[in-house]
Amino acid sequence: MKNFLCPLPRVLSLLIFIFFMIPGAIPAQDNDSADSSQKPSGEAATEDSREAEKQFDFWLGQWNLTWGEDGKGTNTITRILDGRVIRESFDGRPSMNLVGQSYSVYVKPLGLWKQTWVDNEGSYLDFTGGLKDGRMILSREAGREGKKFLQRMVWYDIDKDAFDWNWERSDDQGATWKLAWKIHYQRK
Repeated sequence: MKNFLCPLPRVLSLLIFIFFMIPGAIPAQDNDSADSSQKPSGEAATEDSREAEKQFDFWLGQWNLTWGEDGKGTNTITRILDGRVIRESFDGRPSMNLVGQSYSVYVKPLGLWKQTWVDNEGSYLDFTGGLKDGRMILSREAGREGKKFLQRMVWYDIDKDAFDWNWERSDDQGATWKLAWKIHYQRK
């Protein structure tokens, strides 16, 4: 009888571990029944996220870029990784020696876009945001010499074959924005 009971504590320990220590082993119960009626069903939530994942589709393609009096460059935007990630390949030459790439992805649980930018100057920038009032806005907090400020990119006046993009900065937590760089995109 003693040999039969010895494994029992180990089995109980394993069951306790599985049920109480591993997230999702026991389905969560929704105790907030009044609020649950306002949550989208699984199918509706999936449909909403698919629509959100298309918010950057206007940017896809090959573009000629112009800025200032004589600034010229190109940008190629493609979907990669089973269409879930948008890759940007920016080339500011010959006007400036700036070449970079960004990777953008829609993060469903957060309901927003995240973008990471890297370039040949060693820059690494990360942004978050989304589509608001017909404009795609991605922003970030930055700092230099102990001073914090905000930076953002704004895609606007979006048309099938053209749109404008601004690089802006705010020193007052977003109350006002100063234009630092404006690029006009024209589809090739």
